[in-house]
Amino acid sequence: MKIIDIFDHKKVTVSFEVFPPKEHAQFDNVVSAVERLSLLGPDYMSVTYGAGGGISQNTAKIAGHIENRLGVTALAHLTCVSSTPHDVDGFLDEFKRCGIQNILALRGDIPKDSAYPTEKSYCYATQLIRDIKKKGDFCIGAACYPEGHIENPNKEKDIWHLKEKVDAGCDFLVTQLFFDNNVFYNFLYRLLQKDIAVPIAAGIMPVTNIHSIRRMTQLSGATLTPKYKAMLDRFEHSPKALYQAGIAYAVDQIIDLVSNGVRGIHIYTMNKPEIAEAIMDGISDVIRGESS
Repeated sequence: MKIIDIFDHKKVTVSFEVFPPKEHAQFDNVVSAVERLSLLGPDYMSVTYGAGGGISQNTAKIAGHIENRLGVTALAHLTCVSSTPHDVDGFLDEFKRCGIQNILALRGDIPKDSAYPTEKSYCYATQLIRDIKKKGDFCIGAACYPEGHIENPNKEKDIWHLKEKVDAGCDFLVTQLFFDNNVFYNFLYRLLQKDIAVPIAAGIMPVTNIHSIRRMTQLSGATLTPKYKAMLDRFEHSPKALYQAGIAYAVDQIIDLVSNGVRGIHIYTMNKPEIAEAIMDGISDVIRGESS
């Protein structure tokens, strides 16, 4: 099923993100995590494409397993920063062979010490979206950044780039993680001003340890609310308490979003089913109430 059709038929969608294994020996562990996550009934599951501009050959395998063996709609990530149009054609053919209809089109992280851009490489996700649109009948998603892209301090310009993605054929958007819902609501208002009206899934990162919090805020540029900072100050040296508080914060964030009419929740699971299970336990009746 295409994700745009899921958005069209459901009041609220809940989706999970997983990442493929870096080593072949880890493949079975990722499959086990994905199978456990599928039991929670997500509307779709996305599979990332590898960090630092790298290419993951396991993305199609994991996404195909989700789609064909588990019966859950799969969203395969595709980055283009290190690829040529010929490479992308090959990746799209592989996705088709795996029965994947949904692609999240991303520029990707620029590899360190690379001669980027080259004449044959992509510079922007918009270019990739246009090529996917030409290639076949895929449903295309793209990333968006409520606090602006970390490489682009000009938020207004960032919105115009997003508008270009939508005009190129993007069907829906998934946000980068954020911890302040007010930032997200302000972002939605700015999108409406630019006539960007495609469905948007809000990206929620349930950070449950201090090292992950520091890493994620550094990589994404996401700001922490006073409430979140107080939580860290209180429980920084109590891992179990911080884990529980992190889950509770994510649940509270999701309930607030749904209460204010947000129709898509995208949970970054970090391949940890127990975290997704705890969150779903906290929001199950909220989501069920919206679906009834």
